[in-house]
Amino acid sequence: MIKIHYFDEIVDIIEKLRAPGGCPWDRKQTLETLRKPVTEEAYELAEAITKNDMQNIKEEAGDLLLQVVFIASIANEKGEFNMSDVVRAVCDKLIRRHPHVFGNVKAETSEEVLKNWEAIKTQERKSKNQDLSILAGVPDSLPPLLKADRMQAKAAHVGFDWPGENSEPLFKKIDEELNELKDAVKENNIEHMSEELGDVLFVIVNLARRLKIDADAALSKTCSKFKSRFSLMEQYARDENHNISEYGLNDLNRLWNKAKECLRNNQV
Repeated sequence: MIKIHYFDEIVDIIEKLRAPGGCPWDRKQTLETLRKPVTEEAYELAEAITKNDMQNIKEEAGDLLLQVVFIASIANEKGEFNMSDVVRAVCDKLIRRHPHVFGNVKAETSEEVLKNWEAIKTQERKSKNQDLSILAGVPDSLPPLLKADRMQAKAAHVGFDWPGENSEPLFKKIDEELNELKDAVKENNIEHMSEELGDVLFVIVNLARRLKIDADAALSKTCSKFKSRFSLMEQYARDENHNISEYGLNDLNRLWNKAKECLRNNQV
């Protein structure tokens, strides 16, 4: 269980930093200026999770919590809500959206839980006269890979998904979309190429979801792997008294294969 006095302490610290005589930088912040830090801290936490770095996960989770408390403190100054309101609202939401735990609704599988969850969210939006589409809850500001995954998952909750467990139809769909992209390239129509490339990426995300792979995390790991290999290539070039930009493609491929083999054998 969380030690409540620790939670109270961070609220008190932020309020002191924001109070007259507190920190000039903290006092200057607004909800608008915190928008970027919230996004950055969320990404830093996600990266720590991808790397399975528990010490960093703990630190980044605290940094993200700090942003939430900061936002609540500013809202409290405006007379809108405070941190207790934030916690109370999320507690109410958790209870309301888990009637199979806190009520009499039956849900034996994760799929049934998600289906009930979407139905409850729809009722919540209806009571607020909001867009009733199940896709309405997917923020436009999400990075495209995450957005595609969320949209596909939500559509799947109501049965709009590839049937069965076989992934072969998705591989065929990828081949179909790739052929359409090749045709667009032959036309040399940039708008058509962009559209078809988007379709390829969208169906690949769908395949990742079917395979229960986080496409965003998978791509992030590949970027990290590329960075490690390329950085080692640069080091090899320096060892040969060259700048990597001086090499031709053959030498670059040689350094790439050398770096790949080195990292595979954990020689660095």
